[in-house]
Order: sequence, then C-alpha cells, then structure tokens
Amino acid sequence: MLSCTFRYGRQDMDVMGVAFRRDLFLVTRQVYPELQDKDTLTHTKIQKKLLQKLGDNAFPFFFEFPDNLPCSVTLQPGPLDVGKKCAVEFEVKAFCGENRDEKINKQSSVRLSIRKIQFSPALSDVAPVAETTFEFLMSENPLHVKMSLPKETFYHGEPVKVNVDITNSSSRNIKDISLSVEQVTNVVLYSNDKYVKSVAIEETEDTVPAGTSLRTDYTLFPVLAYNRERRGLALDGRLKHEDTNLASSSIVKQDVLMDVQGILVSYKVVLRMIACG
Repeated sequence: MLSCTFRYGRQDMDVMGVAFRRDLFLVTRQVYPELQDKDTLTHTKIQKKLLQKLGDNAFPFFFEFPDNLPCSVTLQPGPLDVGKKCAVEFEVKAFCGENRDEKINKQSSVRLSIRKIQFSPALSDVAPVAETTFEFLMSENPLHVKMSLPKETFYHGEPVKVNVDITNSSSRNIKDISLSVEQVTNVVLYSNDKYVKSVAIEETEDTVPAGTSLRTDYTLFPVLAYNRERRGLALDGRLKHEDTNLASSSIVKQDVLMDVQGILVSYKVVLRMIACG
C-alpha cells in the first residue's frame, strides 16, 4: 500500500467527530499470491540483483505517483510540542490478510516512510524585478525604489543576492533600510491558514538623504541552520537519521485542485525602510 496523508495535529485528536487527518492518495497492490509471473515483468537493476540474492521468496513491485500529489512537507514543531506534527507524509506499507480491504493488524504489517521531492524548473532568463514610486505630502518629487534578483531559482543553502536602487527626489530622508526573505506557508486543506515568517533578515544603517540616491547589493542567507528553533516553519519532509532543509517552493500544475496539495509554500523578498523629516 502506498499512501499520501495530510495530518493537522496529533494522530489521536478528534474534534466533534472530525479527525484532523486525511488520506490524499491511497493505492494497494497484491504482491503475493502473484497476479503475474514475475519472470515476465520488467525489473529495475536493483530489483534484478535482489531477486538473484534473495531467491524465490522475493516479490518485486512498483507504484506510480500521480502528477497532482504534493511533495513531502512538515511544519517544524516547537521545543515543547509532542506527538505527530502537521505534515504531508508518504508511506509504503506491507501487510498480510484475507483480503486487501480488511483492517490492518500492526503485528502483521511493516511500514516504511518515504519522501517525495521535485526537480527544480528549467532555469529562466527572466530576472525578477519589483519597483514602486512613493509620493509624500508637501514634497514636489517622489521617492523611487527598485529591487531585483539575479535569477528566479535558488537552491538550498545558496545565498540570495539582492540589488537595491533607491532614487530619493523627495524632501524626506530615508533610513533604517532592511531586507528579508519571507516564507509564506498556506495550509489549504482545512482552514486555509496562512503563516508568514522571516527566514533571513539583513538590517542596515544605510541612509538616503533627500535629493540623493543609493545603489547597492545585499546578501541574504535563508537556511535552516539559522532557524532551528522557529516553530511553524515549513520544512522538506524528514526521514529518520537525516537532516532536512527549508521547504521547497510548491510547484502546482495546471488544473490541479488546491485542496489536494495540503500545504503550499512560497518565498518572497521584502524591502523596508523609514521615511522621516
């Protein structure tokens, strides 16, 4: 059995008869007795080696992942949180019984957690750019702010370089410029909750007096190592004895129902400053 489960709270939590758990995908295959002669099936290299090593008691099988399933995601629990966490999890389970629909006995089953990941999209030549103009009362000319990134896709552990261009033609003075990378996590299955948390921040003392301009680069480091105590951050699914990282951005294919995704993750770079005077 291959299952994809969305869990929103502890496994034993039940509120007004509604369990905070939902199977997003479930498929079962009979491995023994064999429905097809295994000699006629196509096997991977690893399956061929295991068949040679284990002999007649080895039964190869395979599952196909539908295109619309989400990737493994979990929300980082706090230091005092216990029990199951909010997550999208995948599991392969082997069991024996009279038929595939009967209730599974733990003593006659074995479970293996697996992790579903995604390839990043093809690199785009379009660099993200955002710009805006502010007009102030009692000021004839505006403040123009432009921010850009060198590319659209960043990999885990890679620094994010941000170019900032501020043209201050107004009568205000600009100070306390700060930048942050913010993770936006949307739990879409039950409550449509949205959580916005900074995963990297750069606070500067740079100023842009009235009638001057500033053009400079800042570097941000959005990595899990600096956010291990942050409760509620979205992480890529974790396997036993393995570390993980901040959750990858969700890539949702066209015409896919949002409810099936469970948890959606995206990132944005935010520029803040104070205008005074």
